[in-house]
Amino acid sequence: MLRVGIIGCGAIFDLNVLGYLYSRDTELVAVSDIDMKCARNKLKKWNLESLPIYTDYKRMIDREDLDIVEILTPHDLHYPMAKYCAKAKVPGISVQKPLANTISNCNHIIKVCKEEKVKLKLFENFRFYPVYLRAKELLDEGIIGEPLNFRINNILMGGPSWSEAENMRVWLWRVNFDRCGGGPEIFDDGQHKFSLALWLMDQERVESVYSWIDYFTGMVDCPVNIIWRYPKKNPDDPPKFGTMEFVWASNVYYPSNYYGIDEFIEISGTKGMMWINQCTSGGNFLSKTPQFPPIIVYTGGEVKKFGMELPRDWRYSFINSTEQFIEVMKEGVGDPIYTGEQGKNLCIFAKMPYISDQRKKKVLWEEITAKDEEAGSCVVEPPTDVEMKMMTKYNMRKKRDMKKGIKQGLEHKWLNYDDCIEE
Repeated sequence: MLRVGIIGCGAIFDLNVLGYLYSRDTELVAVSDIDMKCARNKLKKWNLESLPIYTDYKRMIDREDLDIVEILTPHDLHYPMAKYCAKAKVPGISVQKPLANTISNCNHIIKVCKEEKVKLKLFENFRFYPVYLRAKELLDEGIIGEPLNFRINNILMGGPSWSEAENMRVWLWRVNFDRCGGGPEIFDDGQHKFSLALWLMDQERVESVYSWIDYFTGMVDCPVNIIWRYPKKNPDDPPKFGTMEFVWASNVYYPSNYYGIDEFIEISGTKGMMWINQCTSGGNFLSKTPQFPPIIVYTGGEVKKFGMELPRDWRYSFINSTEQFIEVMKEGVGDPIYTGEQGKNLCIFAKMPYISDQRKKKVLWEEITAKDEEAGSCVVEPPTDVEMKMMTKYNMRKKRDMKKGIKQGLEHKWLNYDDCIEE
């Protein structure tokens, strides 16, 4: 039985804990959070009140003889926490994406984990979402031929979604670019989407990026349009490109059990096209309509639907990702998905749009390095006209439109987490 400790009891704790509670091979033995009240509330929610709570994560690491530690804290804390855990010889360290707030800190984490011979996992759950796993199988089977172009549209909608109070608590540090490493959309949430842009297209990195970023609310990096080019593996390969969009759509009544956002992917290939509908808000009323099946493929003059039997609930991506790490730690062989190096690549990819927007030109992968970052030539700069009142006005409009939707008869049933563990 692997002993597990979790550092950080914020919003995402409710999803990261699931894989360990489901597993017969792990036992959650302790949690750590500087906010004792928050930690107590989380443990009560999951009927885990008997677990010890440490306000100092170092004391938990020193006392609990852990096999796995899960780090779910603000990004600037990832490096010092991962370093301490590695030096304490915790065999398995899982760090919530991004790996760190800077490329230099990514390198430091990778180096110390390698020196101490501990397994390092960059926790990225999207590629474990059941619908995406099925889509990858179809792509690998060549259903649309060779993939040529990737597009993902991320639409931030009006909700209702996770508790606004809890969201504001976790958003405050995310709009601090030094702590976060970038903004809450491109750098934080975007790393999920950049991972899909690489994995589904069978790529390890991109060649170049060009982007446009606006700060509509005065503090959040949205709306956004990002374009990139994939490197050629062979001289005769056709050119391959990708695009990503983040869109504010606060007037859209769109229920979600999690964050108020959803994702729509389109992949074009030499023999056809694929559309992948929803992830974060999967399972809501849109999922139940015939127009939005999980996967649509056009090839050979026919339109086919796939994945109708799959669960469309974001939490399964967390459970599956955790299960993969548990298996690695249990058997002692193989690498976690993702490794530290892959996590660093996602960090580089996620910083490139900011640098492109700042320079107003295309940015090459080779230009974004720890050395350049330390020299100040590729540092992500926060918006200069940040105003909290802009976000306040946005949230007021969002709540107004949500109430309007409810009056129109649109209803939303909240997910009961108490039922999850019994399924």
